[in-house]
Amino acid sequence: MLDAFNRARDLGAQGLTRIPANAIGFALIAVAILIAFTLHNTVVRFLRRRLGARFPYAASLLGTARRVTRFALMLFAASAVLPFAPLDQDATAIVGKSLLLGTTVLIGWVALVAADLAADLYLLRFRVDTEDNLLARKHVTQVRILKRAVETLVIVIATGFALMTFDSVRQYGVSLFASAGVAGLVAGLAARPLLSSLIAGVQIAMTQPIRIDDAVVVEGEWGWVEEITSTYVVIKLWDWRRLIVPLSYFIEKPFQNWTREGAAIIGSVLLYVDYSVPVERVREKLTEIVKASKLWDGRVVNLQVSDAKDHVIELRALVSARTSPIVWDLRCEVREKLIAFLRENYPHALPRQRADIALHGFEPGMQTARGSQTAGSIRSPQLAPAESGP
Repeated sequence: MLDAFNRARDLGAQGLTRIPANAIGFALIAVAILIAFTLHNTVVRFLRRRLGARFPYAASLLGTARRVTRFALMLFAASAVLPFAPLDQDATAIVGKSLLLGTTVLIGWVALVAADLAADLYLLRFRVDTEDNLLARKHVTQVRILKRAVETLVIVIATGFALMTFDSVRQYGVSLFASAGVAGLVAGLAARPLLSSLIAGVQIAMTQPIRIDDAVVVEGEWGWVEEITSTYVVIKLWDWRRLIVPLSYFIEKPFQNWTREGAAIIGSVLLYVDYSVPVERVREKLTEIVKASKLWDGRVVNLQVSDAKDHVIELRALVSARTSPIVWDLRCEVREKLIAFLRENYPHALPRQRADIALHGFEPGMQTARGSQTAGSIRSPQLAPAESGP
């Protein structure tokens, strides 16, 4: 029995000696990475179960960073096993460059996760889903735009360092930057859209001509600022369409921002009525309608004769509300109730056409063109000739 065990051991040793050393080394590194992967998943699940009930935010934070920490642990395991792996010089150099590349990616990844977590922590104190959310929208806009600018810079820098780990790419990069001729001009022109968007994003974050959830009018379309990315802005229109606008548009071109300093806004209602309308009575009715409405914020209500045309006068009613969607509903309510009030109480005040017609040669009972006599019939009226003056 002992002899059989010794023979099997010798055969196993002979078989291992026939396996290439590089294969054994790579297998050892793979086993270390697998152990690190399994250990990380086990520890994270255990900690999330323990922290989930008592510290929900810590559990959420752990879940957010689990991928980058798992990659870091796997990278550390491979680096720790590499000195003991029986690899030749070329294989060791390849693995070393791969680990250096992974370390560069890990640093950039950690920077991105840190920026994301810092932004989330800062924005915990602000809520955008309230009516008086001007301060919250201000900070949310700044943080999101700056976070995307930081992410863009981190990705560009990390990609540059990652490419510089390869000799061929590093030599190409040196030769490219050394030739400050056409190649440099092409590179500068190619980078212009990225740089202009990045600069526009920083300008918007600092000056804030627009913020998240602002009510704006862009290219004749009315809607809300739904999202601000590093290159474009998404406008959610009133009918749920999405208008995609370049970020630089809000720096270079004029547009309307209805919530720049506050969400409250004044809306106008125009009515065209006859000259005989009792304006003071309509003004009193407007005040009565607005005070009875739950949409009014109690600040502005007014009625004025804003214009006088040939056949009608223009009444402009001004009302205010807390937000632009509410003022839209309030305008519709005021318009409907004022029209109903005029129709029921002063129908003569609705728009009418007046005309003075002078008829010549008409007498009751006169003969029509066909010779028949019809009482009260009128032929085609003819206007009186204009007087020639004194």
